[in-house]
Amino acid sequence: MLDVDVNHRIILMYFREHLSLRQISKQLNICRKTITLRVNQYKEFQAGSIKTGSTGTLAIAQYLQKGTVYDTSSRIPRRLNEDISALIHSCLDENETKRGDGRRKQQLRKIEIFEKLKAAGHLISYSTVCKYITDKELHAHEAYIKQDYEPGTVCEFDWAEVQIKLGGQKKRLYLAVFTSAFSNYRYALLFERQNTLSFKESHILFFDHLGGVYHQMVYDNMRVAVAQFVGKHDKKPTQALMELARWYQNDWRFCNICSGNEKGHVERSVDVIRHKSFSLLDEFEDFEQAQSYLLECVSKLNDKVPYGCKQSPSQRLEQERASLYSHPGRMECFTADYCKVDKYATICINTNHYSVPDNLVGKLVFVKSYSSQLRISYEQKELCTPPRSYERYSWHIDINHYLVTLQRKPGAFNGSVALLQAPDWLRTLYQKYFKVDPKGFVELLQYCQLNDISHDRIEVTVNTLANQYPNSVDTDHMLALLGNEPEQPGVVHDPSPLGEIELQSMENIVEMTSFMNQLQVAAV
Repeated sequence: MLDVDVNHRIILMYFREHLSLRQISKQLNICRKTITLRVNQYKEFQAGSIKTGSTGTLAIAQYLQKGTVYDTSSRIPRRLNEDISALIHSCLDENETKRGDGRRKQQLRKIEIFEKLKAAGHLISYSTVCKYITDKELHAHEAYIKQDYEPGTVCEFDWAEVQIKLGGQKKRLYLAVFTSAFSNYRYALLFERQNTLSFKESHILFFDHLGGVYHQMVYDNMRVAVAQFVGKHDKKPTQALMELARWYQNDWRFCNICSGNEKGHVERSVDVIRHKSFSLLDEFEDFEQAQSYLLECVSKLNDKVPYGCKQSPSQRLEQERASLYSHPGRMECFTADYCKVDKYATICINTNHYSVPDNLVGKLVFVKSYSSQLRISYEQKELCTPPRSYERYSWHIDINHYLVTLQRKPGAFNGSVALLQAPDWLRTLYQKYFKVDPKGFVELLQYCQLNDISHDRIEVTVNTLANQYPNSVDTDHMLALLGNEPEQPGVVHDPSPLGEIELQSMENIVEMTSFMNQLQVAAV
C-alpha cells in the first residue's frame, strides 16, 4: 500500500511537472507499472462524478483520504502446509489439557508455538502463525454485569508480592490490600509472611483504622481463607476466617475459580498501590520505614479525586461510615504455646532460637507468637518481647540474659554470640577498655541492669572519664561515677568537665588503685 503523500506526489509529478512515467519511477524508486496504475486510477476517479451515487463518492473519498489499498482478501498463506497445521493443532490441544488440570498459566503462547515451528525446521512468518491461531481459537468473549453497591456493604481483600531492599538486602514482602466496593477506599500493609497470623492481623488493623466493619468481605481461593473445597462450588472456611467473622460479626464470600473480575476493585488496587508506591522508591533502612512510606502513599491515593468522579475515596468513605457495623473492639491475634528452655538459655520457634534469662534453663516458659514479635513470660511475669524472625536456623541473643553465667565463666565472653550480637556501642566499649578484664565488664553490666542505667548515661560517663583520665577507664571508676548521681527519668546528663571535688576524688581513686597494684606486685 502506498501512502497518501506518495500517491499525491505521483499525481503532481505527472500532471503538474509533466514528468514521464520512467522519470517518476527513477526519482521515487517505485516500479513503473505501479506508477502507471496510480495515474490511471486517478484519471478514473477524476472522470467519475461525486453525484453519480454512493459508490463513486466512497471511492473518491477513499482515494483522497487513505490512498490506494491493495485487495488482499483473496490471498492464501503460501508456506502454511499440513505439517505446520498439525503441529499447531497439537500445541492448541496441549493448551486445552493444561487449562483443564490447573496449569492455565503454563500454556504455550503464540510466540512459543512459533519458536517450536522454527525449531522443527519450518519456514513460516510469525504473523501467519498468529492469524491462523486466532482463526482457530473462536472463543466467545465473556460479558460482564455492572454492579451497584450500597454504602458499607462490600469490601474486597487480596495478597500481592513486592520486592524491596531493607538495609541493603533484597527481601520479598507481602502486601495485604483492602478496597471498598462503594467508595474505592484503599488500605494496605506490609508483612513478612503470607500466613494466618498476618491475615488476621491485617483485618484487625484495617477495622481499627476504619472504626467500623464492612457487612461482607470478598476473598479469592487463598489458603489462609479456604480450608478445603466441598463439591464443585462450595468451600469450607479456615478457622482463622471463622474467628474473624465471629468476633466482628460480618459475612464473607468466595470468588469462583479463575474469576478475578468478581473482586475487580482490589485487583486493580494491587497494581495501583504497588506501582505508585514502590516503583519510585524501593530501598529503605528497615521494615518500619517501608511500612510508614506505604501508608503515606496509600493516604495520598485516597485523597486524590479520580478521573470522572466528583469526590475522593476518602470523602466517599465518610458517606458510608454510618452504614458500617459497629466496631466491637480490638481482637487479640497470636498463637500460644509452652516452650522448654534449652542448655543455651534459648527457646526454639520455627527453627529460630531466642534467648531468655539464663536462670530458666530446663524450665517451661509461655510464648505468645505474633506476626512481628514474641511475648515470653514465666509464672505470669513477662520476661522479654524480641522481634520475630522469619529466617531459618538463626540465633537471637540478648547479652543481658547471660550476665550471671558470664560472671562465673568470664573466659567465654570473647567468642560468645552474645557479644557478637550486642549493640555496637557496647562492643566498642568492651574492645577498647575491658578486653583484658571481661569479669569487670560483666560486673559493670550487672550494675547497670540492676539500677536501670541507660545507654546514654553509660556513654556520657565513659566519655567524661576518658577525657580526664584516659588510662583509668575501668570498672571501679565507672561504678564510682555511676553511683554518685542517680539517673533522673527523662534527663540526659551534659558531659561537662568535672568540678574540683570530683577531680580530687578521682585523683584519690587513681592513687589508691596504683598503691594497691604496687602491693600486689610486691607480694608476688
